[in-house]
Amino acid sequence: MTDDAAQAVVVARVPGAAALGLVAPPSAAVVPGVLLADAAWTAEVLTARAARQRTDDRRVQATVWWYSVSSVLLGPVLAGLVSGVGLSARLADTTVHALAGHVPIAATTTGRSAAHLVEDLRTTLGAVVGAVAEAGGMRERPLWAVATDSLANRLLAVGRAVGDVAAATALAGPLAAAIGDPLPPPRYVDVGGVRFTRRASCCLLYRVPHEAMCTSCPHRDPATRQVLLEDAAERWG
Repeated sequence: MTDDAAQAVVVARVPGAAALGLVAPPSAAVVPGVLLADAAWTAEVLTARAARQRTDDRRVQATVWWYSVSSVLLGPVLAGLVSGVGLSARLADTTVHALAGHVPIAATTTGRSAAHLVEDLRTTLGAVVGAVAEAGGMRERPLWAVATDSLANRLLAVGRAVGDVAAATALAGPLAAAIGDPLPPPRYVDVGGVRFTRRASCCLLYRVPHEAMCTSCPHRDPATRQVLLEDAAERWG
């Protein structure tokens, strides 16, 4: 199997792969993964996105950007883990695909890597978190918390797609522990027989005009969050 064909195998094994950001739309712009670790490039992206988001809060811009890009960036390697195909987590092997307005929609990789997966993930996350923190003028630790939620969310989504949530989400804790500090441990909560990510971070999307607070936002009152999750569980059921 060639490196280019590896992600195609994952796509074939994961139902709804396109909706999970594993297939690049033909119209999407191509962003080489290494650019994500460039603080100057990231600053330009934040500035370009600011007009659409209608906020000049740089920390909000940076956090929302990282929340969106980390979800697609981690998609291929995590889907590969669930489906038994080792894909590379190296930025040099990765391409992010974005819609107009710098909206990340998918990620693809041309490399295969199983032996150095943890090391590569640690390096990739560290490099991009560092760039986003510098561009946003903020601390890195909140961005690491966003990363752990993206990791948990992607494994949960792939688990739902392949019909084995328990097995997919069981990978989250050991993987995060292997990557190590400052990545917090991912957490899940089961409500009404449905599993959700128990968020360690706030994406700050609610700080953007006309955007709502996420159902599982850690800033919500716990009782309110529980009711909202119960409603979501009924819809999933």
